[in-house]
Amino acid sequence: MPYVNIKITREGATPDQKAELIRGVTRLLQDVLGKNPQTTVVVIDEVDTDNWGIAGESVTVRRKRGQ
Repeated sequence: MPYVNIKITREGATPDQKAELIRGVTRLLQDVLGKNPQTTVVVIDEVDTDNWGIAGESVTVRRKRGQ
């Protein structure tokens, strides 16, 4: 039973976009590894940019600087 956890920043991914991610990852696991789509679990976690850090800074701060 594959379990895939996708983490993205909370910036307005639409329900349709998230559904496509779920379908696409499920399809990829089936095509590449022969996994059963009926037992494949995909979870999408959306994280505030204040709670996502890169190089010691939040994504919010980095984006304000244009990085």
